[in-house]
Amino acid sequence: MQGVARNFFTLAIIYALCGMALGLSMAISQDHGQMPTHAHTMVAGWLMSAVFAFFYHLFPAVAQKTLATIHFWLTAVSGIGLVIGLYFLLAGNAAIEPMVAASSMGFYAAMLLFAFIALPAVWKKA
Repeated sequence: MQGVARNFFTLAIIYALCGMALGLSMAISQDHGQMPTHAHTMVAGWLMSAVFAFFYHLFPAVAQKTLATIHFWLTAVSGIGLVIGLYFLLAGNAAIEPMVAASSMGFYAAMLLFAFIALPAVWKKA
């Protein structure tokens, strides 16, 4: 695995470790107030990044394109902003809500970009 695929898989592992640590922290403290942050970290972070990694691994020609790199950075920056912002928002810092909103829109834009990249690749006639 190399390039964008490796970057996404590395990001996925980081998300998994952070999400699991948050889950353990909630279990130990018996305070589950960060459950939405945990869920976003595990699904939007770990799962989606891993799926993106394997897609780009399976389609190396697509992974070489500039759009794939843009997809990685848009996903990484907006996803990290979303998870961190959500953590602070749920901790009672309402002022961070605009960052959460912007990050959410950025993450959605990254998924739209992935659809634009992936669907033609998987439907391409051999």
